[in-house]
Amino acid sequence: MIVDAVPSMRRIASEIWKPLTVLFIWDCAVTIAYYVLPFKAPSLPLTIFGSALALFLGFRSNSSYQRWWEGRILWGAMINASRSLSRATRNFLPDPEAKDLKREIVKRQIAYVNALRCQLRRQPIGEDVTGLLREEDKGKALARANPANGLLDSTGRRIDMARREGWIDTIQQSQMEAVLVDIANAQGGMERLKNTPLPYQYRFIPTAFTHLFCILLPIGLVESLGFATPLGSTVAGFMFMSVLRIGDDLTDPFADSVHDVPLTAMCRTIEIDLLQSIGDPAPDPITPVRGILW
Repeated sequence: MIVDAVPSMRRIASEIWKPLTVLFIWDCAVTIAYYVLPFKAPSLPLTIFGSALALFLGFRSNSSYQRWWEGRILWGAMINASRSLSRATRNFLPDPEAKDLKREIVKRQIAYVNALRCQLRRQPIGEDVTGLLREEDKGKALARANPANGLLDSTGRRIDMARREGWIDTIQQSQMEAVLVDIANAQGGMERLKNTPLPYQYRFIPTAFTHLFCILLPIGLVESLGFATPLGSTVAGFMFMSVLRIGDDLTDPFADSVHDVPLTAMCRTIEIDLLQSIGDPAPDPITPVRGILW
């Protein structure tokens, strides 16, 4: 996630410089043809075209931002649920009888959120997950098609084991299970966002219309702008292409790009809070790197 107060024009240009270069070459070709060819192209109602395109792009950008913001809300719910699970584990399980189980549940939750982060970003599960698990557990939960869900299921089994050992009663078990349900619901919402792209019409029509508008733009402006057409048309095309790219960037909030939800930083927040809740040393928070929080 970009956290700089002032956007980097270099970063923006690096993302759209290729189509912008093609557009500038086209603008120059149209301007040269206007003064060289004996016939003139008819004027185009660019105001009507531009207004209609702005509506398409605005609607698409709003839809993409809603997906991004929903992803952030779901991870906020995950942070709160993880804290609630840690607090219930610390307060309900007795010391010293259940000290080891208490620490295991808390560390498994840290492993769970990191495993979920890797799944959403389509990354392999690394040491930040396996290092928190016992050796006999690594080949069970992580071998499932959905490793994060496997870790969550095994946490539920350990809560049930605490109830069978008499360390918690059924009411306390129900309260902890309710937190696990909240965690599972948040995970389901994240997987829905990841696995369900925007409808094809939302992606194809604005893209096609933006490219068509940029092609027609110098034809409609050359009569009034003359030799300044390449500059004016390229600047206008830059604005429309930027809005189009914004919609593309926000569609997948878990794409592991500079525009996505900062999953690594939020997983580190959970890790710090949960480790401190059981008295273990915690790592430092994730800080932005060149204006980007991962």
